[in-house]
Amino acid sequence: MINSKYFFRGLNSIKGIDSPAIALGASFIAIGALLKNLGFTIQESIFSTFLTYALPGSLIMAESMFIGASLINIFIAVWLVNARLYPMTVSLMPLLLHKSQPKWKYYFSCHFVAVSSWLIIKDNYKSVKKKYRIDYWIGIGVATWSIAIFSTITGYLASDFLNKDILIGLAILNPIYFMCMMLGAMRTLQVSLSIILGSTLGTSFYFVSPEWCILFGGVIAGTIAFFIGERK
Repeated sequence: MINSKYFFRGLNSIKGIDSPAIALGASFIAIGALLKNLGFTIQESIFSTFLTYALPGSLIMAESMFIGASLINIFIAVWLVNARLYPMTVSLMPLLLHKSQPKWKYYFSCHFVAVSSWLIIKDNYKSVKKKYRIDYWIGIGVATWSIAIFSTITGYLASDFLNKDILIGLAILNPIYFMCMMLGAMRTLQVSLSIILGSTLGTSFYFVSPEWCILFGGVIAGTIAFFIGERK
């Protein structure tokens, strides 16, 4: 069973003015409004966040359905954009694994991997005994997941009061917050190089291929940063 003490501790971890949950909520308010404007019902909008729980994935899914893409194309597009969560999972699982915990907790908690929850656990895992970190992580995940669902409903209901500029501003809050957190964590050569080179190369590749500039810039910058960091 889930340890209630650490579960509720994780649930309460989203409190505070510096919580990434604030940016998460703002982003999903924009998603809720966007889904309504694209013709989704409120049930479909809630179900989308309930299952996807990822801002870029929800955005890709909605836009793909809007232009009439096939189900298999939508699946591949969402799968590819959510592949960015794989490095987070790789860095996170060693911190949570404990032989006394059942495997179902780890399978269940995979759904909660997101930028916001990952930032919270990375900042606080050392204060939690390793045996109970998975319970703490589930608490964080349930909290941020609930905020995403609630914010989707809020955005859907408030869509008539939000213009295009407000929606764009709300949607980019989460990536901006994540970038600021990464800048604050620039304590290693790899992280520093990946952020600096990624920003530079991503912008440069835009003039070559606007559709692929982020992917090219990110892969090349991350690869260079990794090998230089390893050599140092």
